[in-house]
Amino acid sequence: METSVIDAIAERQRRQLAIRLLIVFALAVLCVATAIADVLTGPFQLGLADVFTAVFEPSSLDKRILVVVQDVRLPQAATAALVGAALAVGGVEMQTVLDNPLADPFTFGISAAASFGAAVAIVAGLTIPFVSIGWIVPANAFVFALASVLIVQAIARFRGRSTDTLVLVGIGLIFTFNAMTGMLEYVASEQALQRFVFWSMGSLTATDGTRTVLLALLLCVTLPFSFMASRALTALRFGEDRAQSFGVNVQRLRFWALFRASLLAAATVSVVGSIGFVGLVGPHVARLLIGEDHRYFLPGAALVGAIIMSASALLAKSVVPGVVLPIGIVTSLVGLPVFFTLILRSSR
Repeated sequence: METSVIDAIAERQRRQLAIRLLIVFALAVLCVATAIADVLTGPFQLGLADVFTAVFEPSSLDKRILVVVQDVRLPQAATAALVGAALAVGGVEMQTVLDNPLADPFTFGISAAASFGAAVAIVAGLTIPFVSIGWIVPANAFVFALASVLIVQAIARFRGRSTDTLVLVGIGLIFTFNAMTGMLEYVASEQALQRFVFWSMGSLTATDGTRTVLLALLLCVTLPFSFMASRALTALRFGEDRAQSFGVNVQRLRFWALFRASLLAAATVSVVGSIGFVGLVGPHVARLLIGEDHRYFLPGAALVGAIIMSASALLAKSVVPGVVLPIGIVTSLVGLPVFFTLILRSSR
């Protein structure tokens, strides 16, 4: 009798594993398809053959098409997918270690701090020494975003690193940086204000190959550590006491998870500006599809986030013919109905 029960449990686990792997594979296929569709869409019409030729045999392609594919479409499509993956993974770690379903990578005021850093560069002209002109705004945004993370961690360490303290300090920083940004906007010139408002909406137009490569390298460095902590993160979902009984150092796990999520958020916002809802909605969608086992939940969330961003980039170029909308606006419009649906679903 006991043997049959054990066999039934093992068979059920194998079935669940197969289903999760199938879902992850399906998400990967959808992610690639959405990214390719993003590359093909735009004012300049491209075919799938043009894209493959530009990648594998660039010398045989017309120079105009080659420039559009290599210098514009591919970097923007790759950046969109990377940003979505980074924000979704950061959202998973934030929601897990803070035990808060409404947490996202910008909970600590990272977006507000980055916006203030960008405003300092655009409006006040204060920049980091020895930084080239093309990198002034993203460099300032990254430094201020990272500074907000260090402030939160320092205060939380002083006050005992409780999750309530982390969230409250983050809320305080959001209001503080928003107020300082508002002061700069009030005294800004018309040209500087217009430039800052466009940056704050989130856009892929300033993306180039160098920024895409740097963002990809950051993901390659941080994601392995997230995956190595997947078992500990799964154990934490049962509560801190249960996780500690499994040998998990909860304080250390929380510190490094928050640091990784914050670093990813700081990098993404410095490259493309403020992108809302991806880090919040992506983990919830992946959780509904895959469940709480972070070994599959993390890659699933990364793929869902990449799909959301690629689809948003596609919509940004398709809603108004001849006009590319800021992608931050599109992600918010796409994310809001999903967010309200999730709230109503959970309340039922």
